[in-house]
Amino acid sequence: MTKQIEIRKASVLGSSMAYRETGAEDAPVALFLHGNPTSSHIWRNILPLVSPVAHCIAPDLIGFGQSDKPDIAYRFVDHVRYLDAFIEQRGITSAYLVAQDWGTALAFHLAARRPNLVRGLAFMEFIRPMPTWQDFHHTERAEEQDHAEAARAVFRKFRTPGEGEAMILDANAFVERVLPGGIVRKLSDEEMAPYRAPFPTPESRRPVLIFPRELPIANEPADVCEALQFAQAALAASSYPKLLFSGEPGALVAPEFAETFAASLKHCAHVRLGAGLHFLQEDHPEAIGRSVAGWIAGIEAMRPQLAA
Repeated sequence: MTKQIEIRKASVLGSSMAYRETGAEDAPVALFLHGNPTSSHIWRNILPLVSPVAHCIAPDLIGFGQSDKPDIAYRFVDHVRYLDAFIEQRGITSAYLVAQDWGTALAFHLAARRPNLVRGLAFMEFIRPMPTWQDFHHTERAEEQDHAEAARAVFRKFRTPGEGEAMILDANAFVERVLPGGIVRKLSDEEMAPYRAPFPTPESRRPVLIFPRELPIANEPADVCEALQFAQAALAASSYPKLLFSGEPGALVAPEFAETFAASLKHCAHVRLGAGLHFLQEDHPEAIGRSVAGWIAGIEAMRPQLAA
C-alpha cells in the first residue's frame, strides 16, 4: 500500500525547505524539481503514479511554495547551493531526476557535477543556453511565430529594470498571466489558490522576478551561461538513461526540437504528450506519471543484469 503524500520540512542552510514525500523508503529515490513560479504542488497528480516504484521526494525550491524566503539574491547559484544542501540533509546519494523549467537547469547542473548520483533523468520544457533571443520560444511553424514573438517581448520586459518590477512584483504577472498562459486547460480559482498563496505581496514575489533575469540568453548573465554550457556538454557526453517529454506545440521546447535533441543524446527516449504548452504537468499528469513509473521500473529491472 502506497503511503499518502506528506508535506514535510527540512532545515537547510538556516532556513526551512518544504517537500512532498511518498513511496517506500527502501525504493530508489525519484527527485522532482519544479520551476518558476510553481512548487512541488505541480507534481501532486504525478507523485502517486510514480510512488509504487520509487521513493518520491519533491522539494519546494528556496523562496517558493511553502519554503522560507531568506534574504538572498535568488540567483541560479543560490538555488544550486540550497538544493545541494537539501540533498545532503535528506541523505540522497542516488536518484532519478524528474524536472521541468528551472528544475531542468538545476538537474543538468547537478548531473554534470555529480554523475554518480544520477540513475536517470526525465525532463520537459527544459532550459539551456540560448545564443540569441530567437532561440527563446523558438518555433519553425508559421502559425506560432506571433505567439513566440510576443513571449520574447514580455520576457525582455521582465529583464528590464523597473518594467520587470512593475509587472512581476506589483502586478504579479508571472503567477496571474504566465502560469495560466502556459497551460492548455483552464485552472479554477481553487486550483490557482496554491500557486497564488506563496506570493501575497510584492516583496514575496522577488524570487519569481529573478528567474527570468537568469535565463541564459545571448550570453547574459555570463556566469549562468557558462554554468549551463558546462552542464549541456556533460549531458551530451552522459550515458545514464533519459526520458524527454514534449507538448504540442510546446513553449520552450517544440516537439520537432525535442525529437532532434533526444536523438543527439545517448539512451534518450522521447514521449510526445499531445496538446501542451509549458506547464505540462497540469495538462498531462497521468501520461507523465505512468511513463516515468514504467521507465524507472524498466531500468531497475535491468540493473541486476547490468551489474552481473
